[in-house]
Amino acid sequence: MKMLNLFIVSDSIGETGELVAKAAISQFRPGLQHTKLKRFPHIDSLDHIKEITELANEQKAIILYTLVQKGMRDALIKYCDLYNLESVDLIGPVINLLEKNLEEKAFEEPGLVRKLDEDYFKKIEAIEFAVKYDDGRDPRGVLQADIVLIGVSRTSKTPLSQYLAHKRYKVANVPLVPEVEPPEELFLVDPAKCFGLVITPEKLNTIRKERLIAIGLNDDASYAKIDRINDEIAHFEKIVQKIGCRVIDVTNRAVEETANVVINHVQQK
Repeated sequence: MKMLNLFIVSDSIGETGELVAKAAISQFRPGLQHTKLKRFPHIDSLDHIKEITELANEQKAIILYTLVQKGMRDALIKYCDLYNLESVDLIGPVINLLEKNLEEKAFEEPGLVRKLDEDYFKKIEAIEFAVKYDDGRDPRGVLQADIVLIGVSRTSKTPLSQYLAHKRYKVANVPLVPEVEPPEELFLVDPAKCFGLVITPEKLNTIRKERLIAIGLNDDASYAKIDRINDEIAHFEKIVQKIGCRVIDVTNRAVEETANVVINHVQQK
């Protein structure tokens, strides 16, 4: 069986080119027997291109390449012509077609697809974290979180956690109730990443009454009474003072506005 020698040349890690090569080779040699496949990743200079084509000429290799910069593609084509090497451009024709149809110039920045993938997975990880450590379910998340939210019931802790998670922040939130001691982890966390959410008693009274009605209960339950709310807020103020964290009044703020305050503060740390 004839020996096949393939060079995969890329300005990123070369994963795409290798996958294409293996997919094609498998149609002839499922086990890649009698095949030499060598990857050349992070190629970013014309000298690299020259050295690779010289080596390919010595080893009688076919070159498959994924180079997003036109200048690099042109250089490789020039050297392949010089040495009479066979090569296949795996991404250039697609980029050219998209430029023509979109009437836009390509960024020509290597590795962008990996950055997009990493960004996506970070977001998913943050969303899963926010769900796992929502409403104080597991206090261990407090020490692992990028941001910790605390507050009495109905101060938008959960929606804010999810919004921040979509911005790739790992968020844990802990409800504060006078009858329940806060987890000790809360007092070990860096105060700079902890935020107390507060709301006026009158607004909270309205929100809680609406909540009770929505779930089919009377709106005169203790949960929605002003005296009870004042007790909870007093307890909240005692805890945030002990932690030394920043307090944000969410009374007339949308979740997006509160998130911007939190993010700006975190970024300034």
